[in-house]
Amino acid sequence: MSVPSPCINICRMSAETGLCEGCQRTMDEIACWSRSSDAERRAILALVARRRERLPAARATAEGAAR
Repeated sequence: MSVPSPCINICRMSAETGLCEGCQRTMDEIACWSRSSDAERRAILALVARRRERLPAARATAEGAAR
Protein backbone atom coordinates (compact mmCIF):
# COMPACT_ATOMS: atom_id res chain seq x y z
CA MET A 1 0.00 0.00 0.00
CA SER A 2 1.31 3.41 -0.97
CA VAL A 3 1.96 6.09 1.65
CA PRO A 4 -0.81 8.72 1.32
CA SER A 5 -0.04 12.37 0.69
CA PRO A 6 -0.41 14.78 3.63
CA CYS A 7 -2.07 17.30 1.30
CA ILE A 8 -5.29 18.73 2.78
CA ASN A 9 -6.10 21.01 -0.18
CA ILE A 10 -5.00 24.21 1.56
CA CYS A 11 -2.22 24.95 -0.89
CA ARG A 12 -0.53 28.24 0.04
CA MET A 13 3.19 28.69 0.51
CA SER A 14 4.11 30.75 3.56
CA ALA A 15 6.64 33.48 2.81
CA GLU A 16 7.67 33.34 6.47
CA THR A 17 8.42 29.61 6.74
CA GLY A 18 8.77 28.49 3.12
CA LEU A 19 6.29 25.71 3.86
CA CYS A 20 2.86 24.93 2.52
CA GLU A 21 0.34 26.23 5.06
CA GLY A 22 -1.82 23.13 4.60
CA CYS A 23 0.57 20.18 4.59
CA GLN A 24 3.76 21.75 5.99
CA ARG A 25 5.94 20.44 3.16
CA THR A 26 8.56 22.40 1.26
CA MET A 27 8.11 23.04 -2.46
CA ASP A 28 10.81 20.44 -3.18
CA GLU A 29 9.04 17.84 -1.01
CA ILE A 30 5.75 18.52 -2.79
CA ALA A 31 7.37 18.36 -6.23
CA CYS A 32 9.15 15.05 -5.63
CA TRP A 33 6.26 13.30 -3.78
CA SER A 34 4.84 11.45 -6.79
CA ARG A 35 8.18 9.87 -7.67
CA SER A 36 9.34 9.20 -4.09
CA SER A 37 9.57 5.70 -2.66
CA ASP A 38 7.43 4.77 0.33
CA ALA A 39 10.53 5.06 2.55
CA GLU A 40 11.20 8.57 1.26
CA ARG A 41 7.55 9.50 1.78
CA ARG A 42 7.64 8.23 5.36
CA ALA A 43 10.76 10.34 5.96
CA ILE A 44 8.96 13.42 4.62
CA LEU A 45 5.94 12.66 6.84
CA ALA A 46 8.27 12.43 9.86
CA LEU A 47 9.62 15.89 9.03
CA VAL A 48 6.06 17.20 8.63
CA ALA A 49 5.11 15.80 12.06
CA ARG A 50 8.08 17.57 13.68
CA ARG A 51 7.21 20.82 11.93
CA ARG A 52 3.62 20.62 13.15
CA GLU A 53 4.86 20.18 16.73
CA ARG A 54 6.94 23.36 16.43
CA LEU A 55 4.42 25.53 14.57
CA PRO A 56 1.16 26.15 16.47
CA ALA A 57 -0.65 27.53 13.40
CA ALA A 58 0.23 24.39 11.44
CA ARG A 59 -1.25 22.22 14.19
CA ALA A 60 -4.47 24.22 14.14
CA THR A 61 -4.74 23.99 10.34
CA ALA A 62 -4.14 20.23 10.35
CA GLU A 63 -6.60 19.65 13.18
CA GLY A 64 -9.27 21.76 11.47
CA ALA A 65 -8.89 19.84 8.21
CA ALA A 66 -9.18 16.52 10.04
CA ARG A 67 -12.66 17.40 11.29
